[in-house]
Amino acid sequence: MTIELPDVMLGSQPLTSEQAQIDFAVGLYSGGHASLGRAARVSKISHTDFMRELGKRGICLNYTVDDIAHDMRMVDELMPDSCAA
Repeated sequence: MTIELPDVMLGSQPLTSEQAQIDFAVGLYSGGHASLGRAARVSKISHTDFMRELGKRGICLNYTVDDIAHDMRMVDELMPDSCAA
């Protein structure tokens, strides 16, 4: 899907198409309609920059206990035994 937005002025603040794209991606993520990675791709900014943008807006990451457990299992599976402490 392609949405084209012209650069516009909203009050005294300009809204560029790039900022509108980030706003849209943040809305998708905060509404539970897109994962963090997918929303970052929609925003066309890096994963890290997207997380920073969420932080600036006071939006918490949707990271559950199940996500932590999954990540820990993946670390255990991917870490060679020689690196284990």
